[in-house]
Amino acid sequence: MLNQTSSVSKFILLGLSSWPEDPKPLFILFLIIYLVTITGNLLIILAIHSDPQLHTPMCFFLSFLSFTDICFTTTIVPRMLVNFLSHKNISYAGCLTQMYFIYALGNTDSCWLLVVMAFDRYVAICDPFHYVTIMSHHCCVLLVVFSCSLPHFHSLLHTLLLNQVTFCGSNIIHHFLCDFSPLVKLSCSSTFVNEIVMMIEGSVFLVTPFLCITFSYIQILLAVLKIPSAAGKRKAFSTCGSHLTVVTLFYGSIFYVYLQPVSTYTVRDHLATIVYTVLTSTLNPFIYSLRNKDLKQGLRKLLVRRKP
Repeated sequence: MLNQTSSVSKFILLGLSSWPEDPKPLFILFLIIYLVTITGNLLIILAIHSDPQLHTPMCFFLSFLSFTDICFTTTIVPRMLVNFLSHKNISYAGCLTQMYFIYALGNTDSCWLLVVMAFDRYVAICDPFHYVTIMSHHCCVLLVVFSCSLPHFHSLLHTLLLNQVTFCGSNIIHHFLCDFSPLVKLSCSSTFVNEIVMMIEGSVFLVTPFLCITFSYIQILLAVLKIPSAAGKRKAFSTCGSHLTVVTLFYGSIFYVYLQPVSTYTVRDHLATIVYTVLTSTLNPFIYSLRNKDLKQGLRKLLVRRKP
């Protein structure tokens, strides 16, 4: 994977260089966030696995979302923690490998699995009589396989294209992770193809799932408006609240970062990057568990069972 035409064998990740000089508070903060993320998502997975009442298509997708959250966060936060301890070097191959998994897991986690979950809500509300037939276990497995495999092709495309770029000048990345925009800005060769592919294919890859989610919720809204009772409408909307919260949090931050020219990318975009790479994975277990009575009950059973 190493680019033989590049004279740069390693990069220096400056991390959150514009933040306070003393890294200890940030190290403690992100260590706590990481531990909360791992613990919260593991509890979601264990609760769904151990409670037969939670063996539903939506919880099946949620368990995979939690698993991907764990992998996605592990790709990013441990590297950040190492940076806080002043070891900021990362090899060329290690940098491209991190970027590959960030794109592959990030798009699986917060793009395509969200589309699948939106489809589940669409079928449950708009075609409830055929829900069991449509959302069979076989169909759910196929949807998860599709959601997990497609982002890897997207990530591989951009990683291979970036591997053709020459880095022969500065090797300092003004970021806390290896991302497309700061890496392209370091190149001393033409990155026209990379930027065009990112703007076209990358935008389509982000916007397409967003449009699918939007279409699903337009149909859900039209179906809910036909429900005669106010209680029925509230119940229908309540099943979508958690998913809509996660969609808003993710797409709001990721559109801000990636749907802009590379030349306009600045350190100020770090905050938005932290939202979709770190905080979304941390908040997902709380968002879904607090708004789902069955899941809260499952977590309660799990915790009681674990007590001595």
